[in-house]
Amino acid sequence: MPEERGGPARLRTILLTAAAMLAFAANSLLCRLALQHGSIDPASFSSIRLVSGALMLALIVRLRSGPAPSAAADWLAAAMLFAYVAFFSFAYLSLSAGSGALILFGAVQLTMFSAGLRAGERFGPMAWTGFVLAVAGLFYLVSPGIAAPPPLGAGLMAIAGIAWGVYSLRGRGVADPLAATASNFARAAPVALLLSLLFASRMHADAHGAALAIASGAITSGIGYVIWYAALPGLSAMRAATVQLSVPPIAAFGGALLLSEAISLRLALASGAILGGIALVLIGKARKAGPQRTA
Repeated sequence: MPEERGGPARLRTILLTAAAMLAFAANSLLCRLALQHGSIDPASFSSIRLVSGALMLALIVRLRSGPAPSAAADWLAAAMLFAYVAFFSFAYLSLSAGSGALILFGAVQLTMFSAGLRAGERFGPMAWTGFVLAVAGLFYLVSPGIAAPPPLGAGLMAIAGIAWGVYSLRGRGVADPLAATASNFARAAPVALLLSLLFASRMHADAHGAALAIASGAITSGIGYVIWYAALPGLSAMRAATVQLSVPPIAAFGGALLLSEAISLRLALASGAILGGIALVLIGKARKAGPQRTA
C-alpha cells in the first residue's frame, strides 16, 4: 500500500501504528497477568477473549459508515483463530510475557516465510542468512538449560504462532479485513465455549481475571485490530512487516516492569538473533522485489 504523505498524515500513521503495537504486546501481558496468580483458567480466558472480541468487532462493523459488509465464511480461518487463542492462553501458564511473545512472533514469521518458499518465492543470500539466523535463535531460546522456557509452554506457543501464521496467510487479499475478522471471531467464539465445557472441572474466574480477559478481547484484540487496519493505508508492506518486530521487546520490557519478570541473557541473545534474522529476510525480500516492481 502506498504511504501517506504530509506531516499530519504521517503523524497520524505513526500514532496509530504505535498504538496497535502496544495493543498487540498488551495481549501477552494481560494473559500472563490473568494466569500468573490463578485469577482465571486458560480455557475461560480464551472463551471470554473471543466472545468479547466478537461482540466488540460486530458493534464496530455495524456502526461504521457505509453499506453493511458481507464476509464470506472461512471456517479454516476461524479454526486457526481459535487454535491461536487457545494455545496462546495455555502456553502462558508457564511462559513469561517476553519469551512467549518472542516464540509466538518467531513462529508466525517463520510460518509465513516457509509458505512463501513453498509457493516458489526465491530468497537471496541476505534473506537466507536471516532465515537461518532466526531459526537458530528460536532453537537456542528453547534448547535445554536453566534459563530455557518450559518445553510444554514453548511448544504450545509455537503451535499458536503457526496457527496465527496460517490465519494471516488466509487473510491476504481479503477485500474487507475488518468484516472478515469480525466474522472469524463470531465463528471461533462458540468453539471456545465448547473448550470451556471440556475443561469445566477446572473452570474458575474471579472478577479480576474476567476483566483482564474482556480487556484482551474487546480492547487489545478488537479495537487493536481496528487501529491496525486504520494505520495500514499509511504503511508500505515492508514497513508494516518491520514494525511488528517491536512487539516482543515491548512485551518483554512490559513483563519486567509490570510483572517483575527477569530479562535473561538467553532471552536477550535469542531476541537479537530472531528479530535481526527476520529483519534481514524482510530487507532481502524488499531488495529483490524492488527491481521487479520498476520493470
